[in-house]
Amino acid sequence: MRLFIAAYLPAAVERHFARMVDTLAVARPMPEGRSLRLAPVEQWHMTLAFLGEVDDARRDDAVEVMGALPVDRPVVRIAGGGTFGRGKFTTLVANVDGDVAPLGDAVRKLLKRRRLPFDRKPLQPHVTIARPGDRLPAADVAADLEVLRAYAGPEWVVDDVRLMKSELGPRPTYEVLATARADERIADRHNPAEHERR
Repeated sequence: MRLFIAAYLPAAVERHFARMVDTLAVARPMPEGRSLRLAPVEQWHMTLAFLGEVDDARRDDAVEVMGALPVDRPVVRIAGGGTFGRGKFTTLVANVDGDVAPLGDAVRKLLKRRRLPFDRKPLQPHVTIARPGDRLPAADVAADLEVLRAYAGPEWVVDDVRLMKSELGPRPTYEVLATARADERIADRHNPAEHERR
């Protein structure tokens, strides 16, 4: 199974970001066969670690990583943006500002401790908006980048981190395998009896 660990946007941040994305050229309806592969709102996330293909037997090890994540989480915001790749591999992204590195480092240390695979490239916090490839005119890409670079969304605390299973295909699907919420962990610290019952 193909796994990754990601932070998801709170509803208010999602709505604010969606209003900006709706103004972009990549969000315009396109003729059949010219899809710009706009990411659905429910799939917007910031990847903290990409595990790739993991044997089904290691699922519990990956879930245990989620239970060990630190309670203290960074304050972040979506601000600015850019592209990854070139030509048919062009991906339009929004950047995430804030001190995400300690949380990303913690996730990766826990994965390493359990000998789980993960992509070791440096963390570049972002939210993928679309994968237009070379199907969007350069002038439209430039205009979208101008809008993105001027955007600054509301701040939020990264308190919703999920272990996700993804299925590739024309319409990729995602399944939540485990969620680590900072507020629930804090409640457990103040109520050890509740923690014991879980």
